[in-house]
Order: sequence, then structure tokens, then C-alpha cells
Amino acid sequence: MSETLDTEILALMRRVSEQIILPRFQNLAREDIVEKAADDLVTIADREAEDALQAALAALGPNVAIVGEEAAHADPSVLEALSDDCWIIDPIDGTHNFAHGQAPFGILLARASGGMCQSGWIYDCLSGRFCAAHRGAGASVNGEKFLARTTGENPPIAAISALFLDDEERAVVDAHIAPHYRLADIPRCAAEQYPRLALGENDISTFKRTLPWDHAAGVLWLNEAGGCAQRLDGSAYRVDDNSDGCKKPGLVGASSPKIWEEYAARALANPV
Repeated sequence: MSETLDTEILALMRRVSEQIILPRFQNLAREDIVEKAADDLVTIADREAEDALQAALAALGPNVAIVGEEAAHADPSVLEALSDDCWIIDPIDGTHNFAHGQAPFGILLARASGGMCQSGWIYDCLSGRFCAAHRGAGASVNGEKFLARTTGENPPIAAISALFLDDEERAVVDAHIAPHYRLADIPRCAAEQYPRLALGENDISTFKRTLPWDHAAGVLWLNEAGGCAQRLDGSAYRVDDNSDGCKKPGLVGASSPKIWEEYAARALANPV
């Protein structure tokens, strides 16, 4: 069943990438890019891709709610479906890169139930890399079963995002966290950042903003691959975490549970 679904989802992601996203790559007019908020862009390709993905998923899973990034931006009530059976769409993850004619960027899709991601898919539009995971059934890359591996580096390699930290929070990270790791650039693309944590490229990634379309698929895939992604307090990531208005602790992904635990101990001892 999961293999059949993976085949259908891959065909959908590939089609949307080839027919809608890639023809716009490095080919956007100024009016094709809109700033939704500070440092938060959307392009005509995001909107067209989400429309195409939504139509196909509605046919694939009738009577299942659909939560798309752009739909939720236009109508926040869409988020109410996150606690039910739903599809979650990020039509172009890494829009900032895409809008500037740069890699990486990809498509993220997830299927959730009861606030927990049950299946997730990550597609790299430029390379065609396809990551899939199903709860309790493991993870795969390009159809092959896959287990996470660390970088093997000492100190471990960390991509620590400071995009949404204030000056005081950055100072804490610089003084107490960063010295224990070799820092790497963040790709500004969860569709790339999660795979890096399992492919031996990064050991730690941190996220302060944890929107479901950015993280549902990646968290499930990394955990099913044998890595570790969870809230800093050790709780599981839920796609409906913010539905009650409460601020949840940051999300941390790691190439192994041991590396996650070591990072969490430092971060909890020096909270930002």
C-alpha cells in the first residue's frame, strides 16, 4: 500500500516540478514575486503549484482536508484541519532561494491524522531526489530503504538557524552552543536541511519557527531513518502544535539520538 502511494506521490511531485516550478526557475518577472511579510516571499509558481497539488490530492484522498501554506496564509481557519485527517502542502519549500534563482528548493507533502504526521515526502526539484517515510515503516531515498548516518566529524557539524533569533538569543548561542560545533551554513530550505542530517553532511539543525508545511514530512522521515527530530523538551513534534496558541519549545533535528541528547543538554542549560 505504501509503495503504491509513494509511486503516485512521486509522479505528482515530478509532474508539478517539471510543468510548473522549473519553467519559472530563473525566469520570474518582478511582478511574479510578492513579499507576504518581512523576508517571507511567495511567487506565482508557489501559488500555481499549490493549486495543482491540491487538486491532485483531493482526487487521491477524497473527503480528506487539505492544508496548504498559501491557502492558510489567505485564510488561517484552514489550520483547524491539522488535528484531523489531512494533507499538508508546501508547494515550494525554499521560496527565498527559488525567487533569487538559487538552489536548493523542493516540494514537501505530508499526510497527518490526529495531529501526527503519518506519511511524508520530500522532493528535490533539481536533482529529483525523493525521500519518503511512513510511521513505523522506515524511510527511503529514491525507493531504497535508508538509515541515517552521522558525519563522523569531531566536533559535530551544526547548521544553527539564527533567522528568527533576537540579539540576546544570538549572543547565548554564540557563547554557549556554537563553540562545541563546527558551524555550517543553513540552506534556508527544510527539503534540503532534513536530508543533510541523515546523509552524513550535517549532525545538528535547529529551528525556532516550526510551521507544519515546513517540518511535518522532514521530522517523520528523519526519525524513521534512525535520526532524531523532536522538541527541545523531548516531546514529539505535532503538526497541530500551535493550534492552541501556546508557544512551543524549539525543534531540533540530529543525525543520531546521541548527538541530539548532547545538543539538548547544552541548549537546556543555556536557554535562549
